[in-house]
Amino acid sequence: MNKLAILLMSAPEGGQQGGGGIQTLIMFGLIFVVFYFFMIRPQVKKQKEQKLFREALKKGDKIVTIGGIHGKIDQVNDETVVIEVEGGNRLKIEKSAIAKEFSGEEMEKK
Repeated sequence: MNKLAILLMSAPEGGQQGGGGIQTLIMFGLIFVVFYFFMIRPQVKKQKEQKLFREALKKGDKIVTIGGIHGKIDQVNDETVVIEVEGGNRLKIEKSAIAKEFSGEEMEKK
């Protein structure tokens, strides 16, 4: 016999569907797990690394702000830092405005 005919004969009727609720629940659970591992967890990890970076800042570190200002840390407080920029000018900025550290190796590449 034809395989299609066998499948059609054994197919349940429209009103006899059962167990669909648990399958849907499992599918939503799997989607949530995938969403957690690919979206939420990496973001939390990145925030934790950024927090540790900002806590480890010290006088003399060369940094770049989120606005693109390059400077050298002159003073570190709890929530703010004072940076020295070109020409000896000083700026007081929030620690949260620091994007990254600008090491000497990166300067040599440019």
